[in-house]
Amino acid sequence: MEKRDELYRGKAKTVYFTDDSDKLILHFRNDTSAFDGEKIEQLDRKGEVNNKFNHFIMTKLEEAGVATQVESLISDTESLVKKLDMIPVECVVRNLAAGSLVRRLGVEEGQELSPPVFEFFLKNDALHDPMINDYHIASFGWASEAQIAKMKSITFEVNNVLKALFAEGGMLLVDYKLEFGVDSDGNIVLGDEFTPDGCRLWDKETRKKMDKDRFRQGLGSVVETYIEVAERIGLSL
Repeated sequence: MEKRDELYRGKAKTVYFTDDSDKLILHFRNDTSAFDGEKIEQLDRKGEVNNKFNHFIMTKLEEAGVATQVESLISDTESLVKKLDMIPVECVVRNLAAGSLVRRLGVEEGQELSPPVFEFFLKNDALHDPMINDYHIASFGWASEAQIAKMKSITFEVNNVLKALFAEGGMLLVDYKLEFGVDSDGNIVLGDEFTPDGCRLWDKETRKKMDKDRFRQGLGSVVETYIEVAERIGLSL
């Protein structure tokens, strides 16, 4: 597979065209950012760890019947993926109260949420990813009502699979975000990534933070903790 021009450069990944019009290459970089890019650092091995972690998780989801864009690992820091027409919204599920939910509603961090809370956010850095709802998405044409329903359904399927996976490793899946796209056949497919950069994970017993909050809050050992998470769920790095 021949890598060609850059399609998109995000905070921690670069997406490239290939010589196959239906395939793209995701390159996971060592860049780590927080607070809309106000805090940026390079963390050794982070790109490799997130690339392999994402492939592992997406493979687990595929085995559980969730369609994803990931095809194969092609290097330590790169994956081959299906090209999707990405929908510009983030789907967030919260199993425990943390982060912006605590700040917005004044609830106690760690409170169990039953049922889990589902939220949509517009993917727009300039606007700081504002919260939106089904009506915004349909009215502005970002997705159809059927696509909205499908994204919700898949997001909760993912929750069932990954809560169990992380529980086996002694961890709580606190919250996470997913992004979806439409493939060439019109199907809704899970895209982007699932890594500790885009979710919150706590040790079940100690509530130790094992995700990007370690970077946001200056707790240190970011990549080392990501590797610990991977090893707890059966991925040797």
